[in-house]
Amino acid sequence: MLAAISQNGAVMTLAVSMVQALNAALRDALRADDSVVVFGEDVGALGGVFRVTDGLTDEFGEDRCFDTPLAESGIVGFAAGMAMQGFRPVVEMQFDAFAYPAFEQIASHVAKMRNRTRGTVTMPMVIRIPYGGGIGGVEHHSDSSESHYAHIPGLKVATPATVDDAYSLLREAIDDPDPVVFMEPKGLYWAKAETELPARTAPFGHAATRRAGDDVTLVAYGPAVKVALEAAEAASEEGVEAEVIDLRTLAPYDDVTVAKSVSNTGRCVVISEATGFAGIAGELAARVQQECFYSLAAPVLRVTGFDIPYPPPMHEHHYLPSVDRVLDTINQLEWD
Repeated sequence: MLAAISQNGAVMTLAVSMVQALNAALRDALRADDSVVVFGEDVGALGGVFRVTDGLTDEFGEDRCFDTPLAESGIVGFAAGMAMQGFRPVVEMQFDAFAYPAFEQIASHVAKMRNRTRGTVTMPMVIRIPYGGGIGGVEHHSDSSESHYAHIPGLKVATPATVDDAYSLLREAIDDPDPVVFMEPKGLYWAKAETELPARTAPFGHAATRRAGDDVTLVAYGPAVKVALEAAEAASEEGVEAEVIDLRTLAPYDDVTVAKSVSNTGRCVVISEATGFAGIAGELAARVQQECFYSLAAPVLRVTGFDIPYPPPMHEHHYLPSVDRVLDTINQLEWD
């Protein structure tokens, strides 16, 4: 448990980073279930590029947390075979775009095995993918590839925006009998929060209302939640109260919470780092338009990354959704 004990014996919460929460989730899962194994490129002795697996090999040995060759398709294929034999593998893809060589394995086999075998063979595995920008990374290191996975039936897709959710969602992903693509926002890895671990939040398929408001709903997930909250505070200074919904999981998607909020506010802006065309933001906008048509006072708008390859680090602040871009979009809504 990540907590401190005061001199009088009381438990005090600590400032915990998302990396520490993810590490604690993996550690606790390894302790709780001998079938859990962790592997990927540099996750063993090095502890992962972002140190999410730091210390796991020392504690659990090289049979439970180990390095693999630089072959993402092989990593996922090996994990699929282990899952079919009763293990619960957790693999790391190291960087978002590095996972693309494994896409055929994920789409053709991992996602379809339960359906192909009429439920006889489950696929309890987690594919951890650090994703998104904001760290000054170059091309192939800052992609937002979540829409690729959310589009595939048979996959669950989760992405935390808070420290507590990082721990809770990862533990739930490891316990799930179905494959989970676990998208970890790199830009939030070092964000800290006062918390006590282990923490359990809402289960998959339940969005969270991070801020209440009556004028407009800001729907976001992963790294965009921080931008949405900052934009909501800035909008409040101008007399507009924004409600911020953190999706937490993209598949399953929480229609109920989003529709309830938009039905109340009558306006909606979807925020996502990924490119706009054919992305998650477009799907969310379509669903809101369908579910809340008679409650909308204005069209559903989006703030996304631009439809270009990820730019060089010196230009990523122009590419990523910002508070100013969100405020400009809110101003484009029809106001009486």
